[in-house]
Amino acid sequence: MAAVPLRRNRDFVLLQSGQLFSAIGSESTAIAYPLLVLAITGSAAKAGLVAAARVVPFALFSVLAGMVADRYDRKRVMIAADVAKALAVAALGAAIVLDEVAFWLVVVVAFVEGAGSVFFIPAAAGALRSVVPAGQLPDAAGIQQGRNAVVVVAGPPLGGVLFGIGRAVPFIADAVSYAFSIVSLLLMRTPFQEAREGAREGLRARVAEGFRFLWREPFVRTTTFLYGLTNFIGTGLLLAIVVVGDRQGLSGGQIGLLLAGFGACLLAGSLLSPLARRVLPTRAILLLELWTWLGCGLFVVWPDAYVLAAAMLVSAVAIPITDSVVIGHRLAITPDRLVGRVESVRAGLAQLITPLGPLVAGALLSSVSERAAVAVFTAFGLVLALWGTLSRALRNAPRLDEIGQTA
Repeated sequence: MAAVPLRRNRDFVLLQSGQLFSAIGSESTAIAYPLLVLAITGSAAKAGLVAAARVVPFALFSVLAGMVADRYDRKRVMIAADVAKALAVAALGAAIVLDEVAFWLVVVVAFVEGAGSVFFIPAAAGALRSVVPAGQLPDAAGIQQGRNAVVVVAGPPLGGVLFGIGRAVPFIADAVSYAFSIVSLLLMRTPFQEAREGAREGLRARVAEGFRFLWREPFVRTTTFLYGLTNFIGTGLLLAIVVVGDRQGLSGGQIGLLLAGFGACLLAGSLLSPLARRVLPTRAILLLELWTWLGCGLFVVWPDAYVLAAAMLVSAVAIPITDSVVIGHRLAITPDRLVGRVESVRAGLAQLITPLGPLVAGALLSSVSERAAVAVFTAFGLVLALWGTLSRALRNAPRLDEIGQTA
């Protein structure tokens, strides 16, 4: 029997719709955080510290989050995470309104919001796998990347505009957006996990099982490390756009539009993803993203925020195409009982270096020339591109038509 088209899959639509509103709110604060720190401290290094505080929980709590997602009801975990994030950003918004905001509070709230996302993501991966048949997972992942692209298009300019209206506004709007996510989750009917037996293994054994599954799958293992390391480049260069743009005298709205251009190309890539998967071999899709990061070297020749933003557009087109293959295959071959742990182990390994992106970018932008700072990230991109090109796991990557048969 043919599967129901994704657009008619009620729970899939609810899941994506709720996360669309929530993610737009979060993306708007992604630009509001550094703008707030620059406004109250004037320090690029401190702006980088706040950006890192938002992502460092992935390295600290990913394994625990996966255990929670595989042990407890995933819907309740996701709702609890949304509630925690809403309370944190609402508290920051209130502090700004009362003119009692301090730098340490911004760091704490960014950390709490990041920690909530850590627990939300592996549970959400299990939810996606539960509401979508295995054969449709690449398409579902592509749609999800398209949703993320819409978020990146709308979030930064919205955050910049809201910040211009009032420093507290983007944080209050983010808190409201989490309410939409909670409502969508409550309306979903499909269980977010299959029936489970009581856990007999100890904590260490259960965590080790997730590690072993990831490690014995060459494709999953290699893509976990390889594309996890690209997060260092992306987060660092996005902060560089904010800092360089602020130094050039651009307004928050103008900087937001620069970041929105990146999101627009993410959206274009998600729309092109089905065509790319039909006409390109898997290896070509995987290598496409890796080599496009080298375009950021154009900034070394012409140091301007607009040039850096434009240089990242090609990578933005490639990212959702690559992710649709990587995510779809990974979720299809992972047993339901291991989804949370495998996703958390993968996220933990992938995110170990991510906090260093904004930290290194902030430190470099505060101590060396902007050209030198961007050159460091471009050189790192070259290393990853060569690794991917020489990788046997990517060279022997599974065909896309095998994905539905592996579940």
